Amino acid sequence: MSTESSPGQGAPQEDHGWAFRPRRSVAGSQPYSATPADAADHPQPYWEQQPEPAVPSWDGTMPLGVPEFRADAHEAMREPGHRTSPDTWRDSGWADQESGYPSAATAVLDREALRHPGPGAAQSGAPAGAGGKRARKTRRVGRIVLTLAVLAAAGGAAVVMLKQEEAAAVASEKLTRVWQIPAPAADDALIGSWLTDKLLVRASSRGGLRAYDLTDGKQVWRAASAGTAAERGTVPCGMSPTVSAQGIGTVAFGKDGSTCTWLAGVKASTGKILWSLPLTSKKHPVAATATTYLQGNVATVVGVNFLGGVDLRTGSRVWGYQARGHYCNAYGWGADGVVMVDDFCLDKKTRFILTAFDGKTGKVIWRKAERAHSDVTHILSGSPLVAAVHTARQDAVRVFDTKGTGRKLAVGNDELTTGNETGADHSARLYGKVLVTPATAAGSPVIDGFDTTTGAKLWTQRSAVLAVPASDADGKVYAITTSGSPQLITIDPRTGRTTPVAGLPVGTGKWGFTSGTVYVTSDGSVLELNALGSHGGVRFYQ
Repeated sequence: MSTESSPGQGAPQEDHGWAFRPRRSVAGSQPYSATPADAADHPQPYWEQQPEPAVPSWDGTMPLGVPEFRADAHEAMREPGHRTSPDTWRDSGWADQESGYPSAATAVLDREALRHPGPGAAQSGAPAGAGGKRARKTRRVGRIVLTLAVLAAAGGAAVVMLKQEEAAAVASEKLTRVWQIPAPAADDALIGSWLTDKLLVRASSRGGLRAYDLTDGKQVWRAASAGTAAERGTVPCGMSPTVSAQGIGTVAFGKDGSTCTWLAGVKASTGKILWSLPLTSKKHPVAATATTYLQGNVATVVGVNFLGGVDLRTGSRVWGYQARGHYCNAYGWGADGVVMVDDFCLDKKTRFILTAFDGKTGKVIWRKAERAHSDVTHILSGSPLVAAVHTARQDAVRVFDTKGTGRKLAVGNDELTTGNETGADHSARLYGKVLVTPATAAGSPVIDGFDTTTGAKLWTQRSAVLAVPASDADGKVYAITTSGSPQLITIDPRTGRTTPVAGLPVGTGKWGFTSGTVYVTSDGSVLELNALGSHGGVRFYQ
């Protein structure tokens, strides 16, 4: 996502669009005529639904652009409140009070307790211990029994038995490392990845965009880096989390891994660049960060300079964001299926507005007025929309309905993230009505499960990293334990109950993951993609 301020509008001009502004393309295509933003003030001071702006015609060869930055609007946007540090808010103890779920009522279930609930588990609702077909593949160790006898003084005796079991279930199946790909450099940074039935496609700051055969790890293709592409920059700086049903994804490139100058549609099976469009122009020559997401055959581009959707097959424009005034600053964030924009307009009665757009069509899902700027730190799900929103008053993770009303998740002191300590990972996802997401608790990585209907935390899995399954068809959550001997496990999304699947090697060829992306293939193999080159490149276990 992008958290930089997008350039605001300049003085009133003939064209008022913020993204996909009308201008003549380098190839000489005819300019299109944009519909100016509505200059009328908003009739309602707080909650309001505004008419959708008209969508102008557009030539797919035209670059996207935004108006000049307005320093006066930018400064005014900062005035309403000083940004409170998220750590300060969490440490204050107010977060739990504001969430509507007292910390004592938050269910944080250790995986061992889930596997072996003690007396009273039926009353507390803790899930039963592991059993069934997997029981014969496990062994239990470390049983501790504590018995406390309390004798009554008058005419009888009462004995209270307190039993605590510390156990670990160990899978009988073991995976071994089949192949590995070293990182191209110690300072290599993972940008993103795709997993198909035959290939792993990896983008990184030093390795470029490459595809590897899953059977032996050999390189199948590398994205072209000659001619015009070389002049614009060939370093990946953004990548869609997935590919479409037709096997097409989007990748942004630039001179380095943090600034982007052009976007391309890439065929995952061959590496062929199907189309490209510039992310800079003569009026906006400075490259900036950009993220890209897919929703069917539409790819969204969310950046400091550009915001809109293009046809994934051709690169032609589908929709573009239009500023609602002449003197506006806007901040944009995206995820699969949704784009959120928080704007500030000096020439509007309602200065601050937070809007959610349908990523496929550009239509407004909901729009709400605010008293000050909101910063969307993470979008954890596009449908339903689940986002971590920071304001000057509080931090909260909310599940938004179609009217923009948000229900808070009972996150407590945990800090939720979309991936395993890197923006290149997108392992957070919905399993039915349960959101399963990586998080940080007291500085340590955990996995949390939340009921998106009630907002309650269902469970917490400690000492584990969340994996991305090749298919969500079985409804299982996959993870890798990080304490003791590493194992591939499944987690029941509703109860948090864990089941061991396979052990990973220790010693030579050992599991070496710290942060990044972990894939579980359809046959139960494991791919480890480290976020930093200093921790290795890619390892494949089978």
